[in-house]
Amino acid sequence: MTHDHDLELRPTAAQPEAALNPPSRRPTTAPQGGASRHVMTGRTGGDLVVETLAGLGATTVFGLPGQHALGMFDALRRSDLRYIGLRVENNAGFAADAYGRITGEAAPLLLSTGPGALTSLAALQEAAAASAPVLAISSQVPTAGLGGGRHGYLHELPDQAASFRGVVKSVHTVRTASQIPSAIAAAWKSALTVPHGPVWVEIPQDVLLAETMLPVVTAMDATPDELPPRPELTALAAHLLSGAERPAIVAGGGVVRSDASGKLRQLAERIQAPVVTTPGGKGAFPWTHPLSLQSWIEDRHTTDFLEDADVLLVVGSGLGELSSNYHTFTPRGRVIQIEADLGKLESNHPGIGIHADARLALQALLETAEPREDDTAPARVRELLDRVRARIDGQDLALEQRVLTAVRRALPTGSPSFWDMTILAYWAWSAFDAMGPNHLHSAQGAGGLGYGFPAALGAAVAEPTRPVLAVSGDGGALYSIAELATARQYGLDVTWLIVDDGGYGILREYMTDAFGEPTATELTGPDYVALAESFGVPGVRTTPESLEQDLAKSLSTPGPSVVVLPAVLRMFAPTHLD
Repeated sequence: MTHDHDLELRPTAAQPEAALNPPSRRPTTAPQGGASRHVMTGRTGGDLVVETLAGLGATTVFGLPGQHALGMFDALRRSDLRYIGLRVENNAGFAADAYGRITGEAAPLLLSTGPGALTSLAALQEAAAASAPVLAISSQVPTAGLGGGRHGYLHELPDQAASFRGVVKSVHTVRTASQIPSAIAAAWKSALTVPHGPVWVEIPQDVLLAETMLPVVTAMDATPDELPPRPELTALAAHLLSGAERPAIVAGGGVVRSDASGKLRQLAERIQAPVVTTPGGKGAFPWTHPLSLQSWIEDRHTTDFLEDADVLLVVGSGLGELSSNYHTFTPRGRVIQIEADLGKLESNHPGIGIHADARLALQALLETAEPREDDTAPARVRELLDRVRARIDGQDLALEQRVLTAVRRALPTGSPSFWDMTILAYWAWSAFDAMGPNHLHSAQGAGGLGYGFPAALGAAVAEPTRPVLAVSGDGGALYSIAELATARQYGLDVTWLIVDDGGYGILREYMTDAFGEPTATELTGPDYVALAESFGVPGVRTTPESLEQDLAKSLSTPGPSVVVLPAVLRMFAPTHLD
């Protein structure tokens, strides 16, 4: 649910000249068209922004400057905050998204008005879909232009916040300097209250530039609200699970976001329930555990197994399109759904909806569920995985499996990977062992292109002690190629694997299957190795046979690198169309 927080208590007289030109420091040029040439002294509204972020515990901010936002960026040099500047606002949003996922902290994203703000929308949609805590702070036109007045300011929109209300968790509009700390603290709390997600703060240019007499902002209290389960619901759920004959568990991204993987494993072992993870829940349950159905959720054999469960526990998933094998899943038993996003409760299947944080709800179930004995569960899991393996082996997909295996072997244990919307990522959703929670990330929430590389840069900023892998197709790579400059500038330890098939590979397959031939899917691309080297980033062209060695070498060499694999990969056959 999106909330608007307009902190204006009563109409404020518009005084753009006074705000932009405080008597003690007249600019050398007019505010519009030359505001960037002000000679500013003292503390401003921009200082209140960075002081509040530091007081809330932020250490790093992402973004891209613009004319209206210069008050914030000028204040950065007077702070201890580390600034990571990307070349495109949407990529900065992806980087902040990944930083939030890896650290569990709200990731500040500083943007400018109008085009700069709007360019971040796709990234914020992904953050919303994946519950990544991003704190976006944008400038606005001067205060006189708020409320729909058409004054002709640069970047002016009748209602900039309207573009974000359907995307972010909450919108916070500031109109005076004294509102800045409270607005940012409220947004911070909103971003980190489950379900996590992106939030939006906008501050007019004149407010950011105006001198402030407020004292320096120190510690701020923005403790997120907890979302415990109702005890009568967890008691009923525990009773049903304890008495079930064939319980099963679907673990979604909510398990990863709430750091509840350990409790999930304890509960599964306690009630002997097989567990399948969704694409967003990759790594939430150990891949080789005897009760692990892995993540072959896009498979009819798995769908049948889940439909046969007499009690199905769904944790941190709305059973949406991907998680329900494209809505072909029809449960025959009782469904218990634990979900922090109220709108997802029973949104696809009726059941016992428990509105709660996954970690707190699983803890409650652990305290009340009775142990179950079931010697057949591991055997049923093995039988299912054998059937899935036989289905894949019958489709002549040795190349795809060889490539995915090479990536897994080359990637060090504990290193995160970030996958764009490309065929190899679709394989990874089902067949890649993430080797732990919060290690595999993709853009499967919103499904936009260009996520992999800039997100990996954000992860490298968050955790610089281990290499990070990004995986893109050539189509997705062209969305974020400019960020090679960012990787080089900051020396970020990211290896970028680009699978070059000369087009939008998955769309090529979809169109060929649906219409007999593809249209608008073929792409003329650059020499990615030469392009990387022009940025000062080492590049290598590899083959499926040498991929593991080349990728491992790049990952073990500090700093950014690019590995290009020219290959046309295929998807395994879908089962939801049978």
